[in-house]
Amino acid sequence: MNQRIILYLLSKCAIIILMRKLLSQIISAIAGLWVATLLSLGVVVRTYPDSNFFGFLITAQWQMLLVLGLFLGLLNYFVKPLLKTLSLPFEIITLGLFTIVINAGLIWFLDMIFDELYVPWFLPLLYTTLIIWMLNLIISKFILKSKY
Repeated sequence: MNQRIILYLLSKCAIIILMRKLLSQIISAIAGLWVATLLSLGVVVRTYPDSNFFGFLITAQWQMLLVLGLFLGLLNYFVKPLLKTLSLPFEIITLGLFTIVINAGLIWFLDMIFDELYVPWFLPLLYTTLIIWMLNLIISKFILKSKY
């Protein structure tokens, strides 16, 4: 009986930690895209008259930033570990710097999916990647502080 209680509590703690990680990915993606639109030349988030999210009309830039940040956070949480696993030899050879290429690829993929986001090719994409990476480090330190 005690083992069941311990396993139950450990599973609850693991779920809370995973949800905090997902939340930090989404928050850092939203904040990173917003800061990138302010600082990087050429990074633009705009809305169109027919912009919608599953039928909900998007009329303001902040709403589009929320949608884009949500998608980028989900990509970072679910797809990035798979890409890092597949590119493990490159990660080892470059001592982890290939992660920047993976992050830039995910932002570029988001740019291809959504017409409302425009990120020019090399330097603005690199700056946007570094901004989101840095904010992810800072935000995850605050959110992932474990009390368990």
